[in-house]
Amino acid sequence: MIAYIQNRMRYESLGNTGLLVSRLCFGTMTFGDGRGLFKAISTVDQAGADKLVKTSIDGGINFFDTADNYTEGESEKILGQSLKNLKIARKDVVIATKVYSRVGPGRNDIGASRGHIMDGVEASLRRLQTDHIDLYQIHANDYITPIEETLRALDTLVTQGKVRYIGCSNWQAWKIAKALGISEFRNLARFDTLQAYYSIAGRDLEREVVPMLESEKVGLLVWSPLAGGLLSGKFSRANQKPADSRRTNFDFPIVNKERTWKILDVMAPMAKAHGCSPARLSLAWLLAKPVVTSVIIGAKRLDQLQDNLAAVELTLTQDELRQLDEVSALDPEYPGWVLPFQGADRLDPAISRFESVIK
Repeated sequence: MIAYIQNRMRYESLGNTGLLVSRLCFGTMTFGDGRGLFKAISTVDQAGADKLVKTSIDGGINFFDTADNYTEGESEKILGQSLKNLKIARKDVVIATKVYSRVGPGRNDIGASRGHIMDGVEASLRRLQTDHIDLYQIHANDYITPIEETLRALDTLVTQGKVRYIGCSNWQAWKIAKALGISEFRNLARFDTLQAYYSIAGRDLEREVVPMLESEKVGLLVWSPLAGGLLSGKFSRANQKPADSRRTNFDFPIVNKERTWKILDVMAPMAKAHGCSPARLSLAWLLAKPVVTSVIIGAKRLDQLQDNLAAVELTLTQDELRQLDEVSALDPEYPGWVLPFQGADRLDPAISRFESVIK
């Protein structure tokens, strides 16, 4: 990835492409009138969305993420209208949306089939009031549709100019690697990004997915960087269910709580020293990871957004990063623990691979 800086915001290439996106991406899941699955999340109306989008643009963000199922398409509608209301030139923003999730009661109103993708892109284009989508992502793992069918449909959209880059979300490492191999063999558009859950409280991605992304030069877009609000500053070992947090009633994503309380204990003096929130520290930790292209932040209020935007100005010391890495470290799992053991004497026969275990 190649980094550029404008004002305080940094910009990275989107995966192995020439498209530059801001290190922070504004996620619009909060846009809507609180219906269905997103009842506890989407409470931002058009006027509120306009203010959040403007503040994002003013803060250097050029990257916006949504999905066709967020509040039954209302998120896409509101985002598209905000860009119109604010007179933002289409070329100056990168719009990412997703397809797969259920958008109706029909048998084929869900999935990554060619039929659903072709229907989905037309609906998203209408709601967003645009003639193209910069990054079109498969929102989930479809265990029914063959990967090649999905890739051929996406390749068609790229050829038509309706989509410029493609990605996936919440896929396993093996399946992404298989898809990349099919794309190369069949000369089809390849996945440029993975959108995945990653936070200092949830580092499972580092076991298999992160090494694959680094090897294949696929960009990582992070969702829920604050672990569903657990790292926002509202939660602590002594206050595990604050009344004003949606995570109190919607405990997602799954997190090792005991490890999280230990992380927050280590963060507390750092946050005090930097004069910032645990949320800002959590974002800064992610932004320090080379594999991360952009971190998706969501907000209902301007003060939340402004605090998140300030994360790009926070540089943690090597000692602070070491402390945070140590307290949040994953427990060893096979084959991870055996690889360094067997490789210890690969370059130097004088090194005993058993030294680390015979102590």
